[in-house]
Amino acid sequence: MLRTLPNVVRFRVAAGKGDRNLLLRRRHALVVVLTFLTGSADAVGFLALGGAFSSVMTGNMVLLGLSAGSGHAELAVTSGCAIVSFIAGVLAGARLVGSAQPEDPVWPRQVTRALVLELLVFLVFLVVWEVSPPSRPAHVGLGLLMLSAAALGVQSSAIQRFGVPGLSSTYLTGTLTSLIAGVAARSPWRDLRPKAHVLMALMSGAGVGALTAIHLPAWSPVLLLVPLVLVISVSARMAE
Repeated sequence: MLRTLPNVVRFRVAAGKGDRNLLLRRRHALVVVLTFLTGSADAVGFLALGGAFSSVMTGNMVLLGLSAGSGHAELAVTSGCAIVSFIAGVLAGARLVGSAQPEDPVWPRQVTRALVLELLVFLVFLVVWEVSPPSRPAHVGLGLLMLSAAALGVQSSAIQRFGVPGLSSTYLTGTLTSLIAGVAARSPWRDLRPKAHVLMALMSGAGVGALTAIHLPAWSPVLLLVPLVLVISVSARMAE
């Protein structure tokens, strides 16, 4: 009987590793869904809410610099407000999720709580979007952009709680750089695939968001709410 104990221990360890790998794959899938949301929000913000981005703060800082050089006051206000709102969302999200801990599970409960906060912000976004006319005043569009940027700031902080270097659903220039560097170094596809998934989700979300903003604008908030509700529902079970 004593001889069988090492086999039992090895079996349990292997089972534990299998469960964790499954959770890691689910976490990656949920981050991909959130990245699709990000692409949609950026497309809607750029095309329908004043020509700035909801999550790409590097792009907004460039727009802010361009506005200073060209004397474009309206662009300065739009990009500047998006940056400030994103920062506010990051601060709120960081306060809620805290920092990564060595004993953290694959999906800490705090991440789901932060995503619930993001959902609440997007629900306000939905209400304002629906009650305002299609040809909404500039200040209403700016308010919607600020809500979207704040929500994605919360999302950015939530993903940081995982404590995984390079894992993000909003700022992905580093992901693209890492992917191309990996291709150049002939890294295995299994290492490159997660990065490719995230980048494809961003571009797909932007494409769908652009089509919706142009042809079915009333449905634009759905692209932000449905993916988020899906992620919250699945992650709530993961965090149990």
